[in-house]
Amino acid sequence: MEENSMTIEQTNLIFASKSFTVERSPHPFVSREEGGHIRIFPKDHTISCINDLTPLEMIELARLEMVVRESMMAGLNVQGIKVAWVNLEDLGNWAFKRNERPTLHIHIFGRVFSNGPQTLPEAVSLPDRSTGFYDGFKPLTDDDMKVIGNLIEKNIQNNPKYSDAQWGVVKN
Repeated sequence: MEENSMTIEQTNLIFASKSFTVERSPHPFVSREEGGHIRIFPKDHTISCINDLTPLEMIELARLEMVVRESMMAGLNVQGIKVAWVNLEDLGNWAFKRNERPTLHIHIFGRVFSNGPQTLPEAVSLPDRSTGFYDGFKPLTDDDMKVIGNLIEKNIQNNPKYSDAQWGVVKN
């Protein structure tokens, strides 16, 4: 599966909300041992940027970004990867290289202090895939995904910070 593919493979799915999916990147920009790489996609693949979202979808995305960030950091630390920081990035520029319309997706990069190619505190480097820079980068494992997914569920269900009322969402 190519990095730009909008088809979610069940094997990469970590969590799904009403309007979004959370998945591991099968071809990560940050290797597992350097903190890992997760992406959030809208289920509606015609959405190209945050301006295309409804206000409720934007609330859902912001809340999901927070809970995924928190759960990724905690989950990977449980898995023995000492994540010190998590970056969120709204990218999509590479679609223009193929003369395609971008699809909104948020990249979530775990960051560790290391001697590797994506070391913190430097910014994540994103050269073109054709350079070979990412060769050998490892995706999150199935166990990592399970731990992170369980933490996302637990946080959404049990942490008042993520309740609908806290976010001003009124159920009809």
